[in-house]
Amino acid sequence: MSTPRPASVRFEHHQLGRPGVGRLGVGDTRPRLSWQVPEAPAGYLQLGYRVEVAFEPPVGRPQTSVHEVRGNEQLLVPWPARDLASRERVRVRVQVEGPDGWGPWSEPAVLETGLLAAGDWSARFVTAPWPERAGTDRRPFLVRREFTLPADARIARARLYLSAHGLAEAEVNGRRAGDEELTPGWTSYAHRLRYATFDVTDLVRPGANAIGVWLGDGWWRGRIGFEGGVHDVYGTDLAALVQLEVVTADGTRHTIAGDGGWQAGPGPLLFSGLYDGERFDARLYDPAWSLPGFAAAGWEPARTAPLDAGVLGAPTGPPVRCTEELRPVAVQDKGNGRHLLDFGQNHSGRLRLRVDGPAGTEITLRHAEVLQDGELCARPLREAAATDVLVLPGGPVEWEPRFTIHGYRYAEVSGWPGDLEDGAVVSRVLHSDMARTGWFSCSDPLVDRLHENTVWSLRSNFVDLPTDCPQRDERLGWTGDLQVFAPTAAFLYDVSGFLHSWLADVAAEQAEHGTVPLYVPWIPLGLWGRFPMVPAAVWGDVAVLTPDVLHSRTGDTEVLRRQYASARAWVEQVATTAGPDRIADKTFQLGDWLDPAAPPDSPAQATTEPGLVATAYFAHSARRLSAVAALLGEASDARRYADLAQEVAAAFAGRFVRADGRLSSDTQTAHSLALLFDLLPGDDARRAAADRLADLVRQAGGRIATGFAGTPVVTDALSSTGHVAEAYRLLQSTACPSWLYPVTMGATTVWERWDSMLPDGSVNPGDMTSFNHYALGAVADWLHRVVAGIAPDAPGYRRIRFAPRPGGTLTSAAAAHLTPYGRASISWSLDGGLLRVAVEVPPGATGVLDLPGTEPREVGHGRHTAEVALPA
Repeated sequence: MSTPRPASVRFEHHQLGRPGVGRLGVGDTRPRLSWQVPEAPAGYLQLGYRVEVAFEPPVGRPQTSVHEVRGNEQLLVPWPARDLASRERVRVRVQVEGPDGWGPWSEPAVLETGLLAAGDWSARFVTAPWPERAGTDRRPFLVRREFTLPADARIARARLYLSAHGLAEAEVNGRRAGDEELTPGWTSYAHRLRYATFDVTDLVRPGANAIGVWLGDGWWRGRIGFEGGVHDVYGTDLAALVQLEVVTADGTRHTIAGDGGWQAGPGPLLFSGLYDGERFDARLYDPAWSLPGFAAAGWEPARTAPLDAGVLGAPTGPPVRCTEELRPVAVQDKGNGRHLLDFGQNHSGRLRLRVDGPAGTEITLRHAEVLQDGELCARPLREAAATDVLVLPGGPVEWEPRFTIHGYRYAEVSGWPGDLEDGAVVSRVLHSDMARTGWFSCSDPLVDRLHENTVWSLRSNFVDLPTDCPQRDERLGWTGDLQVFAPTAAFLYDVSGFLHSWLADVAAEQAEHGTVPLYVPWIPLGLWGRFPMVPAAVWGDVAVLTPDVLHSRTGDTEVLRRQYASARAWVEQVATTAGPDRIADKTFQLGDWLDPAAPPDSPAQATTEPGLVATAYFAHSARRLSAVAALLGEASDARRYADLAQEVAAAFAGRFVRADGRLSSDTQTAHSLALLFDLLPGDDARRAAADRLADLVRQAGGRIATGFAGTPVVTDALSSTGHVAEAYRLLQSTACPSWLYPVTMGATTVWERWDSMLPDGSVNPGDMTSFNHYALGAVADWLHRVVAGIAPDAPGYRRIRFAPRPGGTLTSAAAAHLTPYGRASISWSLDGGLLRVAVEVPPGATGVLDLPGTEPREVGHGRHTAEVALPA
């Protein structure tokens, strides 16, 4: 037996091991380390590890130290060296010891810190010299600055630190810095403003240089929200925050920062809005604008504004990038230069054009998710224009918008000169560039398509923060949507760093407003802005339940510690508002939002009593908070919240459980919540509720009857109580409403409503109709854990439970997940009454094989197979 070589060395949850994907400029001074062991012989057990840390200055020799630790930990182990300072670059290798001694060193992993202290920033914001009007659609502008480096300088390292009030894209000597989109993203700007770090070593040069920054309205001052939205939420002035640091071979650091030496001027971007699109006049574009020596006619000295460096922070998650390009699968020539393009997949992104035509020709791009009567159906966009305009300069041009994003499958291109050649228009898919970690397949192609639709809805809505939809005048970080979907997301993608950032905003907004808002970042909008800030169940429970999910899936207790005050404040607030009777029915609730029985224009009018939903969640969050408190060593809190959960469960049973065991709201959602959250008084009541739930499913003919609260739990409530057949009947129904009904209607993403498109092909008449919401795709978590049968049985998948429960018409299923320890997988097939199962357990983890009709048994790392006869 030989000791294996570690691989995939990682720092915290940064995706630095992905070539060309990892970010520079992280904010960790003592980053925890993780690694995997891809292949290990039977009997291998890590006995210890060594970490080699090499500090690599821009100039001079690295300083290297080796640190040895005994034990088998390999996930988020403590940083062994001195604290990192600003601008430091380290190269780390790991070596492990097994029973046969020390193995080979891993490949090195590299991390670089950003500017960690307020005093590291010498830059000020650079903005326009002219006054900007409030509440209007204004023309964005450019800022630029020339600078000179010594003529004999040899560039050792150059870093550009960039943020903005608005959105920013930088160029150095005519070349773009990095490939991130929508920088710096959207955070609760009053509390947190991220900056990005770019390696521009290859872009700067001795002698004359220039740097230029495009600016766009973005979320800072652009229109956000529904019912007309609001402008200028965070301010009226766009501004760039730029600090370029160049280290030459003699060790000198040259800093070019936002100061009085910048100029501001108009560019070719006439309008930019996230909802409404962009207007770009290429006749006004001079590619020399970011080169030294540019004659900046009409430009003026820029104004500077002070920087509060205390709100600046480095990113924890990946940036938004173009992750894929889609070509049209069909093009209809409508005549007169108008073409209708079908990209075959609903997604978030924007179009890139390659075109040549007479100067002044206007090409207009419109976007929509669906067609009606053969044309774009724009009604679901509400007041989002989703329209881009390119004015041709005369001559060939390649162009895509910079500071907007759309949700669409179809696009109308009008004003096109000549023939629309293959490749002239492609769609660039944009979202946060997270690593894919989970896969699922089965023998039913409709279920496979449902799962793929869920993946695409995640991709479409994880755009810097988790939004509800990517297309209409909304795109907000609704807390309830993410709360129900977090388990699915955490299986499919590495969402840890992404959600850590957003959860920090949840806590900041909660502290400011006194409760967890319905969406984060919070902005006052229409009816929602007029509601009192009161705790709303399902939505506000994100403060407790989502950190708990992340801990379960990654083994990271630090996310629990960071969010603990937020989680505790949420449960305490619910306890206060519920009062001594422990029934959470005294404040406004959204309840089982989008219950299919609710009227199209009133999605909160569910058939399940809102107070039942809220009280069930109150008990569940209190119980989970007790477990978190115990894990963090908060013993008194653990006892308090365990007692509180028992009190709420008793109150729930007293108010909502009838003598015959049925719930007062005789609905799929009510019975599912009571069963899965363990709120029923004894086994008899539990059996009665489970049987009634199965009856309700049969009486509905397998049609779904749940909204946001019930949908994530209904199949689990059935399968965990012996009603597997009814769970599969729900899953595989194609009648409206059901999960597969949209698939039969051609859906390529998960819909907001069960009937966003009606059986006759018309769009639901409700004002709130999206074809790309992930919330109802939360069933995918059940597909992974129960249908395929793979789930964490200890935090971070240190122990993995393989427990498939076949049913319905499925004859096979499979799933794989890149756990923190490595790849785990399961596949099963049915041959008559024989179930054949194959599983894979990564080194460092153990597995539990839990097959129908057998006692669970533990297995070690490696590949294992089993056959069992299913009970008749």
